[in-house]
Amino acid sequence: MQLNRRVFQSLTGITCRFYHSDKRKKVTLYSKISPLGDPNYSVTNELDEWVCKGKKVRFAELQRIILDLRKRKRFNQALEASEWMKSSGIFTFSSTEHAVQLDLIGKVHGFHSAESYFNNLNEEDKNDKTYGALLHCYVRQCDIEKALTHLQMMQEKGLSLSSVAFNDIMSLYTKTGEYEKIPEVLHHMKEIGVCPDNLSYRICINSYGARSDIEGMERVLIEMENQSYIVMDWNTYAAVANIYVKSGLDDKANSFLKKAEAKIDNKEGLGYNYLISVYSRLGNKDEVIRLWFLEKSALKRCINRDYINMLESLVRLDALEEAEQLLKEWETSDNCYDIRVPYIVIIGYIDKKLYEKAETMLEDLSTKGKTLTPNIWGRLAAGYLDKGKFESAVKCIKVALSLKKDSKGWKPDPKVIMKILSLLGENGSANDAESFLSSLRPVVSVNREMYHVLLKSYIAGGKEVERLLNSMRADNIDENEETKVILEEYKPISS
Repeated sequence: MQLNRRVFQSLTGITCRFYHSDKRKKVTLYSKISPLGDPNYSVTNELDEWVCKGKKVRFAELQRIILDLRKRKRFNQALEASEWMKSSGIFTFSSTEHAVQLDLIGKVHGFHSAESYFNNLNEEDKNDKTYGALLHCYVRQCDIEKALTHLQMMQEKGLSLSSVAFNDIMSLYTKTGEYEKIPEVLHHMKEIGVCPDNLSYRICINSYGARSDIEGMERVLIEMENQSYIVMDWNTYAAVANIYVKSGLDDKANSFLKKAEAKIDNKEGLGYNYLISVYSRLGNKDEVIRLWFLEKSALKRCINRDYINMLESLVRLDALEEAEQLLKEWETSDNCYDIRVPYIVIIGYIDKKLYEKAETMLEDLSTKGKTLTPNIWGRLAAGYLDKGKFESAVKCIKVALSLKKDSKGWKPDPKVIMKILSLLGENGSANDAESFLSSLRPVVSVNREMYHVLLKSYIAGGKEVERLLNSMRADNIDENEETKVILEEYKPISS
Protein backbone atom coordinates (compact mmCIF):
# COMPACT_ATOMS: atom_id res chain seq x y z
CA MET A 1 0.00 0.00 0.00
CA GLN A 2 2.71 2.46 1.00
CA LEU A 3 4.74 1.62 -2.09
CA ASN A 4 1.74 2.18 -4.37
CA ARG A 5 0.97 5.50 -2.68
CA ARG A 6 4.55 6.71 -3.09
CA VAL A 7 4.50 5.63 -6.71
CA PHE A 8 1.29 7.56 -7.29
CA GLN A 9 2.65 10.62 -5.56
CA SER A 10 5.81 10.53 -7.62
CA LEU A 11 3.67 10.08 -10.70
CA THR A 12 1.72 13.26 -10.16
CA GLY A 13 4.81 15.22 -11.09
CA ILE A 14 3.32 14.91 -14.02
CA THR A 15 4.21 12.19 -16.48
CA CYS A 16 1.60 13.08 -19.11
CA ARG A 17 3.41 15.34 -21.57
CA PHE A 18 1.67 18.08 -23.47
CA TYR A 19 3.00 19.94 -26.43
CA HIS A 20 1.95 23.43 -27.45
CA SER A 21 2.75 25.54 -30.43
CA ASP A 22 2.44 29.29 -30.82
CA LYS A 23 2.10 28.95 -34.58
CA ARG A 24 -1.30 29.92 -35.90
CA LYS A 25 -2.98 26.95 -37.48
CA LYS A 26 -4.36 27.25 -40.97
CA VAL A 27 -8.17 27.47 -41.00
CA THR A 28 -9.61 24.51 -42.88
CA LEU A 29 -13.16 23.33 -43.48
CA TYR A 30 -12.50 20.51 -41.04
CA SER A 31 -11.28 22.91 -38.35
CA LYS A 32 -14.46 24.99 -38.80
CA ILE A 33 -16.90 22.09 -38.51
CA SER A 34 -15.18 19.75 -36.06
CA PRO A 35 -15.67 21.94 -32.93
CA LEU A 36 -19.41 22.41 -33.56
CA GLY A 37 -20.40 20.11 -30.69
CA ASP A 38 -24.02 21.24 -30.41
CA PRO A 39 -25.98 18.58 -32.38
CA ASN A 40 -28.59 21.23 -33.28
CA TYR A 41 -25.98 23.42 -34.98
CA SER A 42 -26.32 23.41 -38.75
CA VAL A 43 -23.32 22.10 -40.66
CA THR A 44 -25.04 23.12 -43.91
CA ASN A 45 -24.67 26.81 -43.00
CA GLU A 46 -20.92 26.39 -42.49
CA LEU A 47 -20.56 24.58 -45.83
CA ASP A 48 -22.60 27.20 -47.70
CA GLU A 49 -20.63 30.04 -46.10
CA TRP A 50 -17.35 28.35 -47.01
CA VAL A 51 -18.36 28.12 -50.68
CA CYS A 52 -19.77 31.68 -50.70
CA LYS A 53 -16.35 32.94 -49.63
CA GLY A 54 -14.91 31.33 -52.77
CA LYS A 55 -13.08 28.60 -50.95
CA LYS A 56 -12.66 25.14 -52.43
CA VAL A 57 -14.36 22.08 -51.04
CA ARG A 58 -12.31 18.93 -51.47
CA PHE A 59 -14.00 15.54 -51.72
CA ALA A 60 -11.46 13.85 -49.43
CA GLU A 61 -11.91 16.50 -46.75
CA LEU A 62 -15.69 16.14 -46.82
CA GLN A 63 -15.30 12.38 -46.46
CA ARG A 64 -13.00 12.94 -43.51
CA ILE A 65 -15.50 15.32 -41.89
CA ILE A 66 -18.36 12.83 -42.29
CA LEU A 67 -16.24 10.01 -40.90
CA ASP A 68 -15.18 12.13 -37.92
CA LEU A 69 -18.76 13.18 -37.15
CA ARG A 70 -19.89 9.54 -37.30
CA LYS A 71 -17.14 8.48 -34.92
CA ARG A 72 -18.27 11.15 -32.48
CA LYS A 73 -21.89 10.01 -32.82
CA ARG A 74 -22.91 13.36 -34.27
CA PHE A 75 -25.10 11.57 -36.79
CA ASN A 76 -27.45 14.45 -37.62
CA GLN A 77 -24.52 16.64 -38.62
CA ALA A 78 -22.85 13.80 -40.53
CA LEU A 79 -26.08 13.26 -42.49
CA GLU A 80 -26.30 17.00 -43.19
CA ALA A 81 -22.77 16.99 -44.60
CA SER A 82 -23.50 13.89 -46.71
CA GLU A 83 -26.74 15.37 -48.06
CA TRP A 84 -24.97 18.65 -48.85
CA MET A 85 -22.24 16.76 -50.70
CA LYS A 86 -24.88 14.91 -52.74
CA SER A 87 -27.13 17.90 -53.49
CA SER A 88 -24.26 20.27 -54.35
CA GLY A 89 -23.77 18.55 -57.70
CA ILE A 90 -20.03 19.07 -57.35
CA PHE A 91 -19.29 15.43 -56.58
CA THR A 92 -20.45 12.15 -58.04
CA PHE A 93 -21.76 9.65 -55.51
CA SER A 94 -20.48 6.10 -55.82
CA SER A 95 -22.14 3.13 -54.10
CA THR A 96 -19.76 3.70 -51.17
CA GLU A 97 -21.11 7.22 -50.55
CA HIS A 98 -24.67 5.96 -51.01
CA ALA A 99 -24.01 3.26 -48.41
CA VAL A 100 -22.70 5.83 -45.92
CA GLN A 101 -25.70 8.10 -46.47
CA LEU A 102 -28.12 5.18 -46.23
CA ASP A 103 -26.61 4.12 -42.91
CA LEU A 104 -26.84 7.68 -41.56
CA ILE A 105 -30.46 7.97 -42.67
CA GLY A 106 -31.19 4.76 -40.77
CA LYS A 107 -29.48 6.13 -37.65
CA VAL A 108 -31.28 9.48 -37.76
CA HIS A 109 -34.69 8.64 -39.25
CA GLY A 110 -35.09 4.87 -38.88
CA PHE A 111 -35.05 1.95 -41.32
CA HIS A 112 -38.27 2.96 -43.15
CA SER A 113 -36.54 6.09 -44.44
CA ALA A 114 -33.44 4.04 -45.23
CA GLU A 115 -35.58 1.59 -47.23
CA SER A 116 -37.07 4.48 -49.21
CA TYR A 117 -33.60 5.82 -50.02
CA PHE A 118 -32.44 2.35 -51.06
CA ASN A 119 -35.48 1.75 -53.30
CA ASN A 120 -34.81 5.01 -55.16
CA LEU A 121 -31.21 4.09 -56.00
CA ASN A 122 -30.20 3.18 -59.53
CA GLU A 123 -29.82 -0.57 -60.02
CA GLU A 124 -26.05 -0.26 -60.50
CA ASP A 125 -25.81 1.28 -57.04
CA LYS A 126 -27.72 -1.61 -55.45
CA ASN A 127 -24.71 -3.76 -54.69
CA ASP A 128 -23.13 -5.47 -51.68
CA LYS A 129 -22.28 -2.10 -50.08
CA THR A 130 -25.76 -0.57 -50.15
CA TYR A 131 -27.48 -3.89 -49.44
CA GLY A 132 -25.12 -4.30 -46.50
CA ALA A 133 -25.88 -0.79 -45.21
CA LEU A 134 -29.63 -1.52 -45.26
CA LEU A 135 -29.03 -4.82 -43.47
CA HIS A 136 -27.17 -2.90 -40.79
CA CYS A 137 -30.21 -0.63 -40.38
CA TYR A 138 -32.45 -3.66 -39.74
CA VAL A 139 -29.95 -5.04 -37.25
CA ARG A 140 -29.68 -1.73 -35.42
CA GLN A 141 -33.47 -1.68 -34.96
CA CYS A 142 -33.45 -5.36 -33.87
CA ASP A 143 -35.83 -6.45 -36.64
CA ILE A 144 -34.83 -10.11 -36.95
CA GLU A 145 -37.38 -11.02 -39.60
CA LYS A 146 -36.42 -8.19 -41.96
CA ALA A 147 -32.70 -8.76 -41.36
CA LEU A 148 -32.85 -12.49 -42.15
CA THR A 149 -35.09 -11.94 -45.20
CA HIS A 150 -32.71 -9.24 -46.46
CA LEU A 151 -29.65 -11.45 -46.01
CA GLN A 152 -31.41 -14.28 -47.86
CA MET A 153 -32.15 -11.85 -50.72
CA MET A 154 -28.47 -10.85 -50.82
CA GLN A 155 -27.49 -14.52 -51.14
CA GLU A 156 -30.10 -15.19 -53.85
CA LYS A 157 -28.89 -12.20 -55.88
CA GLY A 158 -25.40 -13.66 -55.81
CA LEU A 159 -23.88 -10.61 -54.15
CA SER A 160 -20.33 -10.87 -52.92
CA LEU A 161 -20.82 -11.62 -49.24
CA SER A 162 -18.15 -11.07 -46.64
CA SER A 163 -18.03 -11.75 -42.92
CA VAL A 164 -19.51 -8.29 -42.28
CA ALA A 165 -23.09 -9.31 -43.14
CA PHE A 166 -22.94 -12.43 -40.97
CA ASN A 167 -21.32 -10.51 -38.13
CA ASP A 168 -24.32 -8.20 -38.28
CA ILE A 169 -26.68 -11.16 -37.84
CA MET A 170 -24.61 -12.54 -34.96
CA SER A 171 -24.62 -9.09 -33.34
CA LEU A 172 -28.40 -9.03 -33.73
CA TYR A 173 -28.72 -12.36 -31.92
CA THR A 174 -26.46 -10.96 -29.21
CA LYS A 175 -28.79 -7.97 -28.78
CA THR A 176 -31.87 -10.18 -28.58
CA GLY A 177 -30.19 -12.66 -26.21
CA GLU A 178 -30.48 -15.59 -28.64
CA TYR A 179 -26.90 -16.70 -28.00
CA GLU A 180 -27.52 -20.32 -28.96
CA LYS A 181 -28.12 -19.27 -32.62
CA ILE A 182 -24.75 -17.56 -33.02
CA PRO A 183 -22.61 -20.71 -33.49
CA GLU A 184 -25.10 -21.78 -36.18
CA VAL A 185 -24.38 -18.57 -38.12
CA LEU A 186 -20.63 -19.18 -37.82
CA HIS A 187 -21.10 -22.73 -39.09
CA HIS A 188 -23.24 -21.51 -42.03
CA MET A 189 -20.59 -18.95 -43.00
CA LYS A 190 -17.94 -21.62 -43.24
CA GLU A 191 -20.29 -23.93 -45.17
CA ILE A 192 -20.84 -21.37 -47.94
CA GLY A 193 -17.17 -20.45 -48.12
CA VAL A 194 -17.19 -17.14 -46.20
CA CYS A 195 -14.17 -16.98 -43.91
CA PRO A 196 -14.94 -15.76 -40.38
CA ASP A 197 -12.80 -12.83 -39.29
CA ASN A 198 -11.62 -11.87 -35.79
CA LEU A 199 -14.94 -10.26 -34.95
CA SER A 200 -16.90 -13.33 -36.10
CA TYR A 201 -14.94 -15.57 -33.76
CA ARG A 202 -15.08 -13.07 -30.91
CA ILE A 203 -18.87 -12.74 -31.09
CA CYS A 204 -19.14 -16.52 -31.07
CA ILE A 205 -16.72 -16.79 -28.13
CA ASN A 206 -18.80 -14.26 -26.20
CA SER A 207 -21.99 -16.18 -26.99
CA TYR A 208 -20.55 -19.26 -25.27
CA GLY A 209 -19.41 -17.07 -22.38
CA ALA A 210 -22.93 -15.66 -22.00
CA ARG A 211 -24.17 -19.24 -21.57
CA SER A 212 -21.28 -20.12 -19.21
CA ASP A 213 -20.16 -22.79 -21.69
CA ILE A 214 -16.41 -22.68 -21.06
CA GLU A 215 -15.73 -25.82 -23.12
CA GLY A 216 -17.53 -24.40 -26.14
CA MET A 217 -15.68 -21.10 -25.79
CA GLU A 218 -12.29 -22.81 -25.60
CA ARG A 219 -13.12 -24.98 -28.60
CA VAL A 220 -13.88 -21.91 -30.78
CA LEU A 221 -10.75 -20.14 -29.49
CA ILE A 222 -8.54 -23.08 -30.47
CA GLU A 223 -10.14 -23.13 -33.94
CA MET A 224 -9.51 -19.40 -34.29
CA GLU A 225 -5.86 -19.68 -33.23
CA ASN A 226 -5.33 -22.46 -35.79
CA GLN A 227 -6.54 -20.37 -38.75
CA SER A 228 -3.48 -19.32 -40.75
CA TYR A 229 -5.14 -16.13 -42.02
CA ILE A 230 -6.15 -14.92 -38.53
CA VAL A 231 -3.82 -12.61 -36.63
CA MET A 232 -4.79 -12.90 -32.99
CA ASP A 233 -5.61 -9.58 -31.31
CA TRP A 234 -5.85 -8.23 -27.77
CA ASN A 235 -9.64 -7.88 -28.03
CA THR A 236 -10.22 -11.62 -28.30
CA TYR A 237 -7.83 -12.61 -25.52
CA ALA A 238 -9.28 -9.88 -23.30
CA ALA A 239 -12.83 -11.13 -24.01
CA VAL A 240 -11.75 -14.66 -23.03
CA ALA A 241 -10.14 -13.31 -19.84
CA ASN A 242 -13.35 -11.47 -18.98
CA ILE A 243 -15.37 -14.68 -19.37
CA TYR A 244 -12.96 -16.51 -17.09
CA VAL A 245 -13.34 -13.72 -14.49
CA LYS A 246 -17.13 -14.08 -14.57
CA SER A 247 -16.74 -17.84 -14.16
CA GLY A 248 -14.40 -17.45 -11.17
CA LEU A 249 -11.42 -18.92 -13.04
CA ASP A 250 -8.95 -16.25 -11.94
CA ASP A 251 -5.74 -18.10 -12.84
CA LYS A 252 -6.89 -18.61 -16.44
CA ALA A 253 -8.10 -14.99 -16.54
CA ASN A 254 -4.67 -13.72 -15.50
CA SER A 255 -2.99 -15.90 -18.11
CA PHE A 256 -5.13 -14.50 -20.92
CA LEU A 257 -4.77 -10.94 -19.70
CA LYS A 258 -1.02 -11.35 -20.19
CA LYS A 259 -1.65 -12.70 -23.70
CA ALA A 260 -3.89 -9.72 -24.43
CA GLU A 261 -1.29 -7.25 -23.15
CA ALA A 262 1.34 -8.73 -25.44
CA LYS A 263 -0.92 -7.97 -28.43
CA ILE A 264 -1.69 -4.33 -27.59
CA ASP A 265 -0.38 -1.70 -29.94
CA ASN A 266 1.43 0.86 -27.80
CA LYS A 267 -0.83 3.58 -29.21
CA GLU A 268 -4.01 1.66 -28.36
CA GLY A 269 -5.50 3.34 -25.30
CA LEU A 270 -8.68 1.26 -25.44
CA GLY A 271 -6.65 -1.91 -24.95
CA TYR A 272 -4.98 -0.65 -21.80
CA ASN A 273 -8.31 0.66 -20.49
CA TYR A 274 -10.02 -2.68 -20.98
CA LEU A 275 -7.28 -4.63 -19.23
CA ILE A 276 -7.20 -2.13 -16.36
CA SER A 277 -10.94 -2.60 -15.93
CA VAL A 278 -10.72 -6.42 -15.91
CA TYR A 279 -7.81 -6.41 -13.44
CA SER A 280 -9.85 -4.16 -11.14
CA ARG A 281 -12.65 -6.74 -11.18
CA LEU A 282 -10.04 -9.32 -10.19
CA GLY A 283 -9.12 -7.08 -7.27
CA ASN A 284 -5.53 -6.72 -8.48
CA LYS A 285 -4.55 -3.12 -7.69
CA ASP A 286 -0.85 -3.66 -8.46
CA GLU A 287 -1.64 -4.66 -12.05
CA VAL A 288 -4.10 -1.80 -12.44
CA ILE A 289 -1.44 0.73 -11.42
CA ARG A 290 1.30 -0.95 -13.50
CA LEU A 291 -0.84 -0.81 -16.64
CA TRP A 292 -1.77 2.81 -15.98
CA PHE A 293 1.93 3.71 -15.98
CA LEU A 294 2.41 1.77 -19.22
CA GLU A 295 -0.57 3.49 -20.82
CA LYS A 296 0.66 6.94 -19.90
CA SER A 297 4.15 6.18 -21.12
CA ALA A 298 2.86 4.76 -24.41
CA LEU A 299 0.22 7.37 -25.20
CA LYS A 300 2.12 10.47 -23.96
CA ARG A 301 -1.24 12.20 -23.51
CA CYS A 302 -4.16 10.73 -21.60
CA ILE A 303 -7.68 11.92 -22.41
CA ASN A 304 -10.82 12.08 -20.27
CA ARG A 305 -11.86 8.57 -21.32
CA ASP A 306 -8.64 7.17 -19.89
CA TYR A 307 -9.01 9.04 -16.60
CA ILE A 308 -12.63 7.96 -16.26
CA ASN A 309 -11.72 4.31 -16.73
CA MET A 310 -8.81 4.46 -14.28
CA LEU A 311 -10.83 6.31 -11.63
CA GLU A 312 -13.69 3.82 -11.95
CA SER A 313 -11.20 0.99 -11.47
CA LEU A 314 -9.64 2.60 -8.38
CA VAL A 315 -13.06 3.28 -6.85
CA ARG A 316 -14.06 -0.33 -7.55
CA LEU A 317 -10.92 -1.37 -5.64
CA ASP A 318 -11.81 0.95 -2.71
CA ALA A 319 -8.56 2.81 -3.45
CA LEU A 320 -10.03 6.24 -2.79
CA GLU A 321 -6.73 7.82 -1.72
CA GLU A 322 -5.13 6.86 -5.03
CA ALA A 323 -8.26 8.08 -6.82
CA GLU A 324 -7.89 11.47 -5.11
CA GLN A 325 -4.24 11.69 -6.22
CA LEU A 326 -5.19 10.82 -9.79
CA LEU A 327 -7.97 13.40 -9.78
CA LYS A 328 -5.45 16.08 -8.77
CA GLU A 329 -3.28 15.05 -11.71
CA TRP A 330 -6.24 15.26 -14.07
CA GLU A 331 -7.03 18.77 -12.82
CA THR A 332 -3.55 19.94 -13.91
CA SER A 333 -3.80 18.37 -17.36
CA ASP A 334 -5.00 20.27 -20.43
CA ASN A 335 -8.02 18.02 -20.97
CA CYS A 336 -11.27 19.74 -21.73
CA TYR A 337 -13.35 19.87 -18.58
CA ASP A 338 -15.65 16.87 -18.16
CA ILE A 339 -17.75 16.81 -15.00
CA ARG A 340 -18.01 13.01 -15.22
CA VAL A 341 -14.39 12.68 -14.12
CA PRO A 342 -14.70 14.13 -10.59
CA TYR A 343 -18.20 12.65 -10.29
CA ILE A 344 -16.67 9.16 -10.24
CA VAL A 345 -14.78 9.97 -7.02
CA ILE A 346 -17.78 11.80 -5.53
CA ILE A 347 -20.04 8.81 -6.20
CA GLY A 348 -17.34 6.60 -4.66
CA TYR A 349 -17.54 8.73 -1.51
CA ILE A 350 -21.34 8.50 -1.49
CA ASP A 351 -21.27 4.71 -1.93
CA LYS A 352 -18.83 4.46 1.00
CA LYS A 353 -21.09 6.74 3.09
CA LEU A 354 -18.44 9.47 3.16
CA TYR A 355 -21.08 12.09 2.55
CA GLU A 356 -19.22 15.05 4.04
CA LYS A 357 -16.24 14.45 1.71
CA ALA A 358 -18.60 14.22 -1.26
CA GLU A 359 -20.28 17.49 -0.30
CA THR A 360 -16.95 19.27 0.21
CA MET A 361 -15.82 18.24 -3.27
CA LEU A 362 -19.13 19.36 -4.83
CA GLU A 363 -18.93 22.73 -3.11
CA ASP A 364 -15.32 23.12 -4.26
CA LEU A 365 -16.34 22.40 -7.87
CA SER A 366 -19.18 24.91 -7.57
CA THR A 367 -16.78 27.55 -6.19
CA LYS A 368 -14.56 26.99 -9.23
CA GLY A 369 -17.52 27.79 -11.47
CA LYS A 370 -18.10 24.25 -12.69
CA THR A 371 -21.62 23.40 -13.86
CA LEU A 372 -23.05 20.70 -11.62
CA THR A 373 -26.07 18.50 -12.24
CA PRO A 374 -29.01 17.99 -9.87
CA ASN A 375 -28.81 14.19 -9.82
CA ILE A 376 -25.51 14.13 -7.88
CA TRP A 377 -26.96 16.42 -5.19
CA GLY A 378 -30.08 14.23 -5.10
CA ARG A 379 -27.95 11.14 -4.46
CA LEU A 380 -26.13 12.94 -1.69
CA ALA A 381 -29.43 14.00 -0.12
CA ALA A 382 -30.58 10.37 -0.08
CA GLY A 383 -27.32 9.38 1.62
CA TYR A 384 -27.68 12.03 4.30
CA LEU A 385 -31.25 10.90 4.96
CA ASP A 386 -30.09 7.30 5.47
CA LYS A 387 -27.49 8.60 7.91
CA GLY A 388 -30.15 10.56 9.81
CA LYS A 389 -28.66 13.95 8.88
CA PHE A 390 -31.92 15.67 8.06
CA GLU A 391 -30.72 19.28 7.75
CA SER A 392 -27.90 18.29 5.39
CA ALA A 393 -30.36 16.27 3.29
CA VAL A 394 -32.72 19.25 3.00
CA LYS A 395 -29.83 21.52 2.01
CA CYS A 396 -28.69 19.11 -0.74
CA ILE A 397 -32.15 18.52 -2.18
CA LYS A 398 -32.74 22.28 -2.31
CA VAL A 399 -29.51 22.68 -4.31
CA ALA A 400 -30.66 19.90 -6.63
CA LEU A 401 -34.03 21.59 -7.17
CA SER A 402 -32.33 24.92 -7.88
CA LEU A 403 -30.23 23.26 -10.61
CA LYS A 404 -33.19 21.49 -12.21
CA LYS A 405 -33.98 24.39 -14.57
CA ASP A 406 -30.66 23.82 -16.35
CA SER A 407 -30.94 20.03 -16.49
CA LYS A 408 -33.32 17.98 -18.61
CA GLY A 409 -34.80 14.69 -17.56
CA TRP A 410 -33.86 14.63 -13.87
CA LYS A 411 -36.57 13.86 -11.34
CA PRO A 412 -36.00 13.67 -7.58
CA ASP A 413 -36.45 10.31 -5.88
CA PRO A 414 -40.11 10.23 -4.69
CA LYS A 415 -39.11 8.38 -1.50
CA VAL A 416 -36.55 11.05 -0.64
CA ILE A 417 -39.04 13.84 -1.36
CA MET A 418 -41.77 12.29 0.79
CA LYS A 419 -39.42 11.57 3.67
CA ILE A 420 -38.11 15.14 3.69
CA LEU A 421 -41.62 16.57 3.39
CA SER A 422 -42.87 14.34 6.21
CA LEU A 423 -39.98 15.28 8.50
CA LEU A 424 -40.50 18.96 7.75
CA GLY A 425 -44.15 18.59 8.63
CA GLU A 426 -43.41 16.72 11.84
CA ASN A 427 -40.31 18.57 13.10
CA GLY A 428 -40.43 21.91 11.39
CA SER A 429 -43.38 24.13 10.76
CA ALA A 430 -46.27 24.09 8.35
CA ASN A 431 -44.66 27.08 6.63
CA ASP A 432 -41.41 25.12 6.04
CA ALA A 433 -43.34 22.17 4.62
CA GLU A 434 -45.43 24.45 2.39
CA SER A 435 -42.35 26.27 1.14
CA PHE A 436 -40.67 22.98 0.28
CA LEU A 437 -43.80 21.79 -1.54
CA SER A 438 -43.80 25.01 -3.58
CA SER A 439 -40.19 24.42 -4.63
CA LEU A 440 -41.20 20.97 -5.89
CA ARG A 441 -43.98 22.19 -8.19
CA PRO A 442 -41.74 23.08 -11.19
CA VAL A 443 -40.11 19.64 -10.97
CA VAL A 444 -42.74 17.06 -9.97
CA SER A 445 -46.52 16.82 -9.91
CA VAL A 446 -47.99 17.50 -6.49
CA ASN A 447 -50.07 14.52 -5.37
CA ARG A 448 -52.57 13.63 -2.67
CA GLU A 449 -49.93 12.05 -0.43
CA MET A 450 -47.99 15.34 -0.37
CA TYR A 451 -51.11 17.31 0.46
CA HIS A 452 -51.92 14.90 3.26
CA VAL A 453 -48.50 15.48 4.85
CA LEU A 454 -49.03 19.24 4.59
CA LEU A 455 -52.56 18.93 5.94
CA LYS A 456 -51.29 17.13 9.05
CA SER A 457 -48.69 19.83 9.67
CA TYR A 458 -51.36 22.53 9.28
CA ILE A 459 -53.69 20.93 11.80
CA ALA A 460 -50.84 20.10 14.21
CA GLY A 461 -49.80 23.77 14.08
CA GLY A 462 -53.31 25.00 14.61
CA LYS A 463 -53.56 26.59 11.17
CA GLU A 464 -56.79 26.99 9.23
CA VAL A 465 -57.00 24.23 6.59
CA GLU A 466 -59.71 25.58 4.24
CA ARG A 467 -57.22 27.45 2.04
CA LEU A 468 -55.11 24.30 1.71
CA LEU A 469 -58.17 22.19 0.83
CA ASN A 470 -59.08 24.72 -1.85
CA SER A 471 -55.56 24.52 -3.25
CA MET A 472 -55.86 20.74 -3.29
CA ARG A 473 -59.10 20.95 -5.28
CA ALA A 474 -57.49 23.45 -7.68
CA ASP A 475 -54.88 20.78 -8.41
CA ASN A 476 -57.74 18.39 -9.31
CA ILE A 477 -57.12 16.26 -6.23
CA ASP A 478 -60.38 15.29 -4.56
CA GLU A 479 -60.74 14.57 -0.89
CA ASN A 480 -60.97 10.84 -0.16
CA GLU A 481 -61.62 8.75 2.91
CA GLU A 482 -58.03 9.16 4.10
CA THR A 483 -58.40 12.94 3.87
CA LYS A 484 -61.49 12.79 6.05
CA VAL A 485 -59.71 10.56 8.58
CA ILE A 486 -56.81 13.06 8.80
CA LEU A 487 -59.20 15.95 9.32
CA GLU A 488 -61.00 14.00 12.02
CA GLU A 489 -57.90 12.65 13.80
CA TYR A 490 -56.11 15.99 13.87
CA LYS A 491 -59.19 18.02 14.82
CA PRO A 492 -58.24 20.20 17.83
CA ILE A 493 -59.97 19.29 21.11
CA SER A 494 -62.55 21.92 22.12
CA SER A 495 -62.01 23.58 25.48
